[in-house]
Amino acid sequence: MTGAADGAVRNGGDLVVETLEALGATTVFGIPGQHALGLFDALSRSTLEFVSSRVENNAAFAADGFSRATGKVGVLFLSTGPGALTSLAGLQEAYATGVPMVVVASQIPIEGLGARRRGMLHQLDDQKASAANVTKSQRLIQHASGIPSAIQDAWTEAISAPMGPVWIEVPQNVLLGPVMVPAVEDALAEPFDNPPRSELVTEAVKWLSTARRPAIIAGGGTRRGHGEEHLLSIAEKLRAPVICTPGGKGAFPWAHPLSLQSWIEDRWATDVLEEADVLVVIGSSLGEITSNYFTFAPRGRIIQIDAEPRVLESNGPALGIRADAGQALAALDAALPVPEQAPEWHGQSPEELVGDTLNRIAARLDAQDLAPERTFMADIRAAVPAGMQTFWDMTIAAYWAWSCWDAKSGQFHSAQGAGGLGFGYPGALGAAVGTRDRVLAVSGDGSAMYSIAELATARQHDLPVTWLIVDDGGYGVLREYMVDAFGKATATELAGPDFVRLAESFGIPARRADPGNVRQALEESFAEEGPNVVVVETVLRLFAPTHLVP
Repeated sequence: MTGAADGAVRNGGDLVVETLEALGATTVFGIPGQHALGLFDALSRSTLEFVSSRVENNAAFAADGFSRATGKVGVLFLSTGPGALTSLAGLQEAYATGVPMVVVASQIPIEGLGARRRGMLHQLDDQKASAANVTKSQRLIQHASGIPSAIQDAWTEAISAPMGPVWIEVPQNVLLGPVMVPAVEDALAEPFDNPPRSELVTEAVKWLSTARRPAIIAGGGTRRGHGEEHLLSIAEKLRAPVICTPGGKGAFPWAHPLSLQSWIEDRWATDVLEEADVLVVIGSSLGEITSNYFTFAPRGRIIQIDAEPRVLESNGPALGIRADAGQALAALDAALPVPEQAPEWHGQSPEELVGDTLNRIAARLDAQDLAPERTFMADIRAAVPAGMQTFWDMTIAAYWAWSCWDAKSGQFHSAQGAGGLGFGYPGALGAAVGTRDRVLAVSGDGSAMYSIAELATARQHDLPVTWLIVDDGGYGVLREYMVDAFGKATATELAGPDFVRLAESFGIPARRADPGNVRQALEESFAEEGPNVVVVETVLRLFAPTHLVP
């Protein structure tokens, strides 16, 4: 294990990086800071790769993207006070989505803790309390000898379902002080087991064995729990229609005869789910988006599976099964026989129902004159190789992608967990660090401005990310919402830069494309080395999900 150089005195920072290395970390994201100097000095004696962002919020998004893309734990180093606080919106997304991260924040020296009137630089009354809403737990380490065990415990907690970011604080003098603790040689962190209770599995099997109209909602927990194989088996046994939430996109084959794809925001799809006599909800809270903005009113019984106990029955009564989604699906699959009665949806087979519902959705879109939007999204999908991972900001293109994007063999990542702006580009940078494969990020011009400083990060680390910026001159989603609600939009229009020239000023190749030429522009960009940018100036509209056609 890498330690201090010959003759050098090891400090608390060395214990941090040695423990991370022993746990399997390869990469750290963050920005140096005054109280964190001991951490960064120790990095120079380690094998860890450091990726320096330009804004702490974006560093958090990058660590999040690294974890989503690789399945590993994202590691984030933060400085005290302003640096720590600036990261919180990024951590909110990781916490809401269940992304495992270990966050190591520096602190003021121990003697200043709680002494508000000392007036130390970056001092907060209680820094870790600021992180309480966006992390699973928070720890303050006051002695260097406690560092290895605390980080090992934090790593274990981060990877245990429900996964998420865990916060550790280490005071400046603990990081800098010499230590007698020997170099960390090994560390082990394994997730806690989270199986379903057997009596609940038995009850769920009873319900499903007699269901005539079963249906399934596959949320993000399905993917995090690696439950795809058992989901497919259960759906085929039951012949149950399956719809994927934006977070669960890719958990079920898009073109399967039982796949309602991801049209979770369309009322035709919502009608099918409401009609189910037994609805299985896996790894989803049935929250705002999944419930079609809380218009969803199921008439049948619900089986809800989730590792987070606070999610269960939070939006309606259900047979709540607290368990890792993968473990629960495996148990259900093993116990569930093929029902004796074939499902029947008021004279239709499930496969006929799914096909008819998708046709109705297409007919509704046809009636709304949305050919430009549908063509634009289809052209992006045609340009993106099947296995490429994509990261989407909260922008109109992403709202379309939630419903229409076939993830194929790649992975789809968006910011709908917390819904903050600026996730797409830094998240994609983190993914590219972890995989070294080309990644696509999609942003609007408003959300792009949250991340624009990270062009420097992309250039510095030569990361293969293609950034598609859809420039509609403002906050397009909010513009539509306000026009629909009030007949006019206020404060949604934005002055913006020439994104092509701005990217080029960072030394990053960029091109401007017409909406009809986005496929060619992306394909050419994907063939290049390193980072690049594609800018399309166009105004996209959202689709209306209500019954506009019979």
